[in-house]
Amino acid sequence: MRVSRLMLTTLRDVPAEADITSHQLLLRGGFIRRLTGGIYAYMPLLWKVLKKITLIVEAELEKKGCLQTLLPQLQPSELWEKSGRWKSYTEGEGIMFSLKDRQGKELGLGPTHEEVITQIISQTIHSYKQLPINIFQIQTKFRDEIRPRFGLMRSREFIMKDAYSFHANENDLKSTYIDMKNAYENIFTQCGLDFVCVDADSGAIGGAASQEFMVTAKTGEDLILISSDGNYGANEEKAVSIIDEEKLLDINKKPAIIKTYNQKTIEELCNHNDFHPTQIIKVLAYIATCDDNKKYPVLISIRGDQELNIVKLSNEISHNLKQNVLEIRAISNDDLLKEGILNIPFGFIGPDLNDNVLSNAKVWEKKFIRLADFSAKDLKIFICGNNIEDEHRVFYNWDLLNTNQQTCDLRKAKAGDRCFHDKNQKLKECRGIEIGHIFQLGTKYSKSLNANFTSDQGIEKPFWMGCYGIGISRLAQAAVEQNHDDSGIIWPVSIAPFEVIIIIANIKDINQRNLAEEIYKELINNRIDALLDDRDERAGTKFKDADLIGIPWRIVVGREANSGRVELHNRKTKLTESFDQVSILKKLSEEFNK
Repeated sequence: MRVSRLMLTTLRDVPAEADITSHQLLLRGGFIRRLTGGIYAYMPLLWKVLKKITLIVEAELEKKGCLQTLLPQLQPSELWEKSGRWKSYTEGEGIMFSLKDRQGKELGLGPTHEEVITQIISQTIHSYKQLPINIFQIQTKFRDEIRPRFGLMRSREFIMKDAYSFHANENDLKSTYIDMKNAYENIFTQCGLDFVCVDADSGAIGGAASQEFMVTAKTGEDLILISSDGNYGANEEKAVSIIDEEKLLDINKKPAIIKTYNQKTIEELCNHNDFHPTQIIKVLAYIATCDDNKKYPVLISIRGDQELNIVKLSNEISHNLKQNVLEIRAISNDDLLKEGILNIPFGFIGPDLNDNVLSNAKVWEKKFIRLADFSAKDLKIFICGNNIEDEHRVFYNWDLLNTNQQTCDLRKAKAGDRCFHDKNQKLKECRGIEIGHIFQLGTKYSKSLNANFTSDQGIEKPFWMGCYGIGISRLAQAAVEQNHDDSGIIWPVSIAPFEVIIIIANIKDINQRNLAEEIYKELINNRIDALLDDRDERAGTKFKDADLIGIPWRIVVGREANSGRVELHNRKTKLTESFDQVSILKKLSEEFNK
């Protein structure tokens, strides 16, 4: 390819719309063009990158016996209603674009394809003898992001690889899950990325277990917690840890009620009474809106020095109620006024707050869902609110409160906490960009969509399912976010739009032109992906463009062209060497065959 035919347009100034480096460089290098918020055109340079990533993905999945297909992007609402996801995906903060056809039938633009593939498999596969099956596609997905940002990182239209496996039993699912994890590790390694695999929350996809693959980058949206020995990693939503023990209260002191005027916060309570946050049970009141459109009040007990993890809370409520949580938020004084509730003493609530306070509620359910984090339940003696304004109870225990709570993990793990796998290891935090996610779905979708097969015992059973996604276009930008310098992009060779760029320093010099053309043809004949900068531009402009678009190797045909010598520059190491026409081909062939 010749630069004169590449439709290359580079920008010197940083576009105002771009907040992070990778977004800026993709725009400046002419890789993408913005059509409107969250919607981009993939220009020829980026399309070459995407095709190389795609080839790596396809080759690795084919090794695992996966079958490639292409599924409909328009999906009927009935399928999503059967799985129970239509409302959560199309209402409130749902991410599915929905529409009606001329007959008034509701459809959605596919953000994911669990429902579609489950129905197709249920119509096609009927016996355990036909299992397992692992089927994948690479296509455009659509998500109505509330706030599209960071270019291809969080766009409304993007390219994704999604795969779905179907099994006769759980053990076979787990085996394929491990195979797919291995495939993902191979894919991301071949793409030249530094990545980590971490435990993750399954979110709206659901399922028993899931892991995310993260490219580590300072600007990553996700906070990751990793053990210092590297043997444990999880995103913030899923991470677990061991917290420091509480500062013990005097077990000989008798339970009492004390006045705590205007001491609504943990900090105020500790400062006025010489308490420690680890001795206090903090009680939080939340309201959850679910698929059935009912509003459920929730009372949470957690140790005073710990923070609530909203995702864990939402998952626990969904599990208890066996339905999706559409919205969850803290209860406010305005909520109480609207509901006709006037006697919840915020700042002084105890775990045993009576359900009678909800008796006048107009819309809410009349009983609290009561949850206690392990950090609170493990306290033998503690301080808590007395359910009366300006009063707390001290030296109390759970027997005295006589309240029934479900104990679960609701707290945020944080850097510095000790690890379960080794108490001598501590969590440290970094930021990451999600590029892949694998799930063990179990029978969640097969049961809801009545997708069954006949087992070896002649019994109808639901399929066991797995789901495996890679953001192809997101991966391309993540590679840029991880591989750049002040001059521009530094593409890993395996996914670079071109492997080598040949720059003619003076296009008017016949010797330089002829030597550049000869080297270019030799590279092409040896299947080295080369780009010839044949523009009538100053050499400095060409060098800046080459650095900006990030081609891994640069051949400069300049002053020594008369003697058949050129310079070879490595974009990543900055090392420059001189070669003759024969030895440069040998050098590059060796580099690309390592």
